[in-house]
Amino acid sequence: MFFQKEITLKDGTPCQLRSGREEDAADFVTLYNLTHAETDFLLSYPDESRLTDEGERAFLSGVEDSSDSIEICAFVDGKLVGCAGFSPVGRREKVRCRADFGISVLKAYWGRGVGRALTATVLDCARRAGYAQVELSVVADNASAIALYKSVGFVEYGRNPRGFRSRFTGWQELVLMRLELD
Repeated sequence: MFFQKEITLKDGTPCQLRSGREEDAADFVTLYNLTHAETDFLLSYPDESRLTDEGERAFLSGVEDSSDSIEICAFVDGKLVGCAGFSPVGRREKVRCRADFGISVLKAYWGRGVGRALTATVLDCARRAGYAQVELSVVADNASAIALYKSVGFVEYGRNPRGFRSRFTGWQELVLMRLELD
């Protein structure tokens, strides 16, 4: 699935949103490591990363050719500042109507509209891919992300009080959210 669009951020900065491509692999690995170091809200820590440029090239190539997955990248002045995507919950008939959503944005770009633009774009692509529902989990203390998700229509359907075990703060509660697309 391919996507490309120019937008303007809240502060007037131009931003390019487009499907990730093989040549973005090294930047994607760097973004992953930076965003996972900047916040304790993501699934893992940079020292746990097994991402390689070669592995990300293969991943991005597969997503580029996929009809049921996407990875959208946000670029400001040619720099990769965020990415978001969806993939199927599973391939079996009973669950292939559901997609998992994930997003990460460099902290310097929080509050500027990158996350909202990526989220809206990914949801539009999920609709076009035929999904009936998009799902995510978010750390309960991540009030900004929860507010964003609620503003685009996600609803909470449960909580896992011991969803993550942070190195720094102990247990982190996860809020389980979903958005019906049909």
